[in-house]
Amino acid sequence: MRFEKYPFEKLNELLADVQPNEKLSPLSLTIGEPQFPTPTFIQEELAKNAHLLNKYPKTAGEEDLRRSVQEFVDRRFGIALKESQLVLSFGTRELLFNFPQYLLANKSAPVMAFTNPFYQIYEGAAIAAGAKVHYLHLTPQNGFKPRIDKSLEAVDLVILNFPNNPTASVLEQKELEEWVKAALEYDFVLLNDECYSEIYIDEPVSSLLQASKAVGNEDFKNILVVNSISKRSSAPGLRSGFIAGDADILREYRRYRTYVGCAAPLPLQKAAAVAWSDEEHVIQNRDRYRANFKLAREILGTPIPKATFYLWLEVEDDEAFAKRAYERYNLKLLPGSYLGREGVGRGFVRVALVYPQKRMQEALERLREAMDER
Repeated sequence: MRFEKYPFEKLNELLADVQPNEKLSPLSLTIGEPQFPTPTFIQEELAKNAHLLNKYPKTAGEEDLRRSVQEFVDRRFGIALKESQLVLSFGTRELLFNFPQYLLANKSAPVMAFTNPFYQIYEGAAIAAGAKVHYLHLTPQNGFKPRIDKSLEAVDLVILNFPNNPTASVLEQKELEEWVKAALEYDFVLLNDECYSEIYIDEPVSSLLQASKAVGNEDFKNILVVNSISKRSSAPGLRSGFIAGDADILREYRRYRTYVGCAAPLPLQKAAAVAWSDEEHVIQNRDRYRANFKLAREILGTPIPKATFYLWLEVEDDEAFAKRAYERYNLKLLPGSYLGREGVGRGFVRVALVYPQKRMQEALERLREAMDER
C-alpha cells in the first residue's frame, strides 16, 4: 500500500525553508480543531469518572452513552433510532477508515466515490480496501455540489461530506433526497459524513437520515450517516462518534468492530454522554462561529456560509500565497491543492475560523493584508 502524505506534512515541507516574520506572533488557520475550551461540565464529568480507567470498555459502548446519542438524533433530526441502527465509535476518523474496508472486503473490483476536495481519510480507506476511486468534483462551476449521473451505477460506496469540509457548501434536504433515490436506484451504499451538522450559522441543516425518511426509505436501506462530538462540543479529545442507518449493514459491522479494538475508555464515554445530552453549550459555540464569520465578512468581504467554520478562499496560486502569508505575516494557511486531486482545489486556500474573537480578528486582518498584496 502507498498512502499519500497528509496535507499538514505537505505544508510543513512547503514552509520548511521559509523564515516567518518574527515581529508577529505565530497564527495557524490550517487545522479544523476548535480553539475554545471544552465546557467545564464535560471536563468535570471526565475527572469524576477517572477511577473507571481500571476497567476494560465494551466495544459496543456503555448504555448511557448510547442512550444520549439516540436522544440527540431524535431531538435534533426527529429520527428515533433503534439499537440495531446505531454503532458507537472512537471518534469518526477510525470509523471512516475501517468501515469502507469492511464493506468492500468481498468485492472483487470495488469502486468507491467521494467528494473532491476531501478529508484524506476517505482516500486512505480506498487505498486500504484496494478500491478504484471515482471523484465527485466540487468546483465553482457546480456550486461545490456533486452531480448525480449514470456513472454511479458502477460504484459500491459513495461518501458525501455535507456540510462540507473544506468548501463550506451545504446540500439542502431536497438535494439529499435525490441522493437517497440514486442510492436505491443504482444500489450503492451512501454514507454522509455529518461532523459539521451542528456548526450551522442560522438555520439547522438536514441529515441524510431525514432525507431517507422523507422519500419513504424509513428503514434506511443503503443509507448511513456518521457524526462526532469533536466540533459540536469543542471536544475532539473525547473521541466520541457514531454511525447510524441501515441495520442490515451495521449488524455484521458491529461484530467486525470487536476485532478492531477501538473502544473508548470509560471516563471518555461518561463525559461524552453528558456532552451529547446538552444543547446550551452548542448554542454558545454556534454564537462564537457566527461572530467569527461576521468578522470575516467585515474584514475580507466574504459571504457567510450556511454551516462549518471554514472559508474557502480563491487565490491565484495557493502554494505561493501560503508561503507569502507565512513569510510576511507569520500566518499559516492550507493550500487547497493539498486537499484535492486532479487539479481540484488548486487556487484556493482553506481558512479555519476556530479562534476566540480577538485572536481571530488579528488573524483575519493579517490575511486581508496578504490578499491585498496579490
